[in-house]
Amino acid sequence: MDNIIKVNNLSKSYKDFKLSNLNIEIKKGSIIGLIGQNGAGKTTFIKLLLDLIKKDSGDIFIFGQKINNDVKDKIGIVLDDSFFPEVIKVQDINQIMKNIYKAWDEKMFFNYLKKFSLNGNMLIKNLSTGMKKKLEIITALSHHPKLLILDEPTSGLDPIIRNEILDLFLEFIENGENSILFSSHITSDIEISADYIIFIDNGQLIFDKAKDDLLDNYGIVKCNDESFKKITKDYIVAWRKNKYNYEVLVNDRRKVKKLAQDLTIDKATLQDIMLLIVKGD
Repeated sequence: MDNIIKVNNLSKSYKDFKLSNLNIEIKKGSIIGLIGQNGAGKTTFIKLLLDLIKKDSGDIFIFGQKINNDVKDKIGIVLDDSFFPEVIKVQDINQIMKNIYKAWDEKMFFNYLKKFSLNGNMLIKNLSTGMKKKLEIITALSHHPKLLILDEPTSGLDPIIRNEILDLFLEFIENGENSILFSSHITSDIEISADYIIFIDNGQLIFDKAKDDLLDNYGIVKCNDESFKKITKDYIVAWRKNKYNYEVLVNDRRKVKKLAQDLTIDKATLQDIMLLIVKGD
């Protein structure tokens, strides 16, 4: 089975928002970054996958099955808000999770606490934001999941802790069998770790592409009105006119350069791509 997640025509409507007809396939053994501005539908998509909210239509398959308790046992989850009671100790998480997950690994959990310098006797309410997030991820990993689904796991963390967490992700998928889907508004974290990018905007799937292809092929052209007219429209993904020039996102910077050699074309970052598609024409 090459796909760990397959979504067909998935839709969910609210009074003022609709997630529309998503078709997505997520490959086994990869890290998938989910990007989009706040309110774009990222968290709705994640909650639909986890059966935390009910879909209006479409199909969701995880490990080739519709969501059930056996499937849930194979998923490690970290949502944006901490799910731990504030008044318990860090080490108490072990006893709680032993009663929830069949494959809970007590030894792994306490080894992770030691590795990341988390004091088991501390009350959760006394942990810093970074320590709480590390505890959530450690807990998600300690029942040997095959899939991690994480909503903003690095939000609000300093660069050192973020790097520690990204290293954990890379270690988790080393065996080629495990996979990660994580959303983040920190596009630099996704550039570092992700293999594939899913971009959702206003409830619509904008693209589902390999990260290396995006970063290798997409480019940003900054030019005047005359130069803008030289760019073949087939290569223009989005553009924005500023006070003095155009900013143009192109999908094949090498071909555009061949056709208009006087243009200066810079490589596009994920942030460039997202901003121009959302804010441009």
